[in-house]
Amino acid sequence: MPPKKLRLQRTSLVLNPLFQLGVAALACVIWPFLLTARFLPAGVNDYVAQNTLVACLVALVLGFMLHRSLSNLPGTFESYGILPGYLTSFGLVLAVILLFRVEYTRSLLVMSFLACIVWFFAVYLMVQRRTLLRLGVIPGGRLPRFDELTGVTSRVLTAQSTLDDIDAVTADFRHEHSDAWEARIADYTLSGIPVYHSKDLYESLTGRAELENLSENNFGALGPANSWMLPKQVIDWLAALIIGPLVLPICLVAAVAIRLDGPGPILFRQSRMGYRGKEFTVFKFRTMRVCTPSGGKGSVDDLITRPQDNRITRIGKFLRFTRIDELPQLINILRGEMSLIGPRPEATGLSDWYQSEVPFYRYRHIVKPGITGWAQVNQGHVAGVDDIKMKLQFDFYYIRNFSIWLDILIVMKTIKTMLTGYGHK
Repeated sequence: MPPKKLRLQRTSLVLNPLFQLGVAALACVIWPFLLTARFLPAGVNDYVAQNTLVACLVALVLGFMLHRSLSNLPGTFESYGILPGYLTSFGLVLAVILLFRVEYTRSLLVMSFLACIVWFFAVYLMVQRRTLLRLGVIPGGRLPRFDELTGVTSRVLTAQSTLDDIDAVTADFRHEHSDAWEARIADYTLSGIPVYHSKDLYESLTGRAELENLSENNFGALGPANSWMLPKQVIDWLAALIIGPLVLPICLVAAVAIRLDGPGPILFRQSRMGYRGKEFTVFKFRTMRVCTPSGGKGSVDDLITRPQDNRITRIGKFLRFTRIDELPQLINILRGEMSLIGPRPEATGLSDWYQSEVPFYRYRHIVKPGITGWAQVNQGHVAGVDDIKMKLQFDFYYIRNFSIWLDILIVMKTIKTMLTGYGHK
């Protein structure tokens, strides 16, 4: 299995992690320390400044590890992990300092934090956005269309091909290659050129698990990491308890706006399919007019929200754009029916229909549904069967790679989604 995100074997010094970390230590910690020691008032003694120097170095190393862990996830740019990584590391270091009442220099801590953000964003702007994966493809078997992916160029290899302009090689390991190709694959590996199974590499680059390569026997390998289940549930409850009072004023304003906008209930309740296939009632702010079902109660057509749907109210458009309509689902989290992050729950009628049309659809219920999820931030709102198949690929990838790092990345992408309105209907 390849790493979450393929690291290219470039000769550029700036792409070397040790170089990035070394420059950060000098420019973001040691240089601010020297400035602090030279220019700040005499009340700041060497002992206090040295304490802060050590704290900043620890925060830098920890933040660098977090930054790279987040950036290794599929379909991400190097920039996604910068801000959350260093916010977390400097925040933890500051919490330890305050807990143990260690004397420190606030200005040095802030200067180092800001310098780290500036430096690693500069690295991203200089090289990472222009990084291109040059892939050699060994013919034979089932091969994804790598040339359709952004940031990837690929060419089919022949017996006479040179690998001077190739970063990595991929092949379908399930295919029975000739003895000559088997020997060449071994030579590639021994010469230091990474060789990846095409299916695993494609999933790593796209963040999707291809349904065509799944069977009932694959489900054990798709199972989520149980070690993250309980901590995730505790975090969900604590987050809901903390977020609830903070967003209560927003909820009150939304409720008043819905009431003034037209007749109908403030909250929308709907039966949806949840964890392990159990139905539950989801709560949302109502964003549509109360209409008589066109095809009878529970009609699939009535359950699907179309682009520019004329049932959406004026205030409803804003609530959907900002995702404020999802806030009442904090109640579902406190009731243990949902998580902050997971596959989006579908209406029971839609879920039954998708299950009849898409193989393995019901398997997505192996984890709790979420207010936001991997498919939600990568694809947005979908309704048609073809779109659902791609959504299921994202869902299965999330289940297979169930981790705190993926959840943190989804939170960051959700914030971006809320600011841009991506994927709303």
